Amino acid sequence: MSSDPVVFLPGMMCDARLFAPQMADLSRDRAVTVAPITGGARIEAIGAALLDVLPARFALAGLSMGGIVAMELLRCAPGRITRLALMDTNPLAETPHSAAGYEPLIAKLRAGLVPEAVEMILGAGVLAPGPGRAGVLALATQMAQGLGAEAIIAQVRALQRRPDYQAELRRCKVPALVLCGAQDGLTPPRRHEFMAGLLPDARFVLVEGAGHLPTLEQPEAVTAALRDWLAQPFVLRGRVEG
Repeated sequence: MSSDPVVFLPGMMCDARLFAPQMADLSRDRAVTVAPITGGARIEAIGAALLDVLPARFALAGLSMGGIVAMELLRCAPGRITRLALMDTNPLAETPHSAAGYEPLIAKLRAGLVPEAVEMILGAGVLAPGPGRAGVLALATQMAQGLGAEAIIAQVRALQRRPDYQAELRRCKVPALVLCGAQDGLTPPRRHEFMAGLLPDARFVLVEGAGHLPTLEQPEAVTAALRDWLAQPFVLRGRVEG
């Protein structure tokens, strides 16, 4: 199993609590950290700020906007990333129409209506239904309130202007995990099947009973998938490295 440190990148509005179950498990036998994605109003600026403080080489796992920033790091510094996990995310650039769709969210944030903004993002069809949904939504709201409206607006602006990362995925040379909650209506499973097809060495995992935040909705299943990813052999041009 790889002993590289693991760097988690949380989604928009989220902090380290998004990965609390996985950190508790993985930190028993490896270095684990969560890096904030609040370092600028463009994905490129966020990625550049992170590369200044991250380890020389690391396994990288990002969820939602964190996955987009992970793809930016792959673009800028592929030699530093030893493994890549993309969860409930999207490699495509926004269209002008879809970018404009964020403006009502920004209006709520500017008005200080952070809980209402969280509900806009994680409303019906985004998280899996069931008794755990209310607790996940409450934690998401707490994380968003901790970041504050201005930081979230900067994240939204970065998403609106993000580049397309399909070419970076095709060039990826490290073991990859593509994971998605089966009931994620925001970044649906079919998008992740597409991403897995772009990556030369990827495993696709669909997490039942989870939506857009599977690390919290089905933490044990996600942790198991991440441990399998960290144990995945590195294969390059017919050579296998443990």
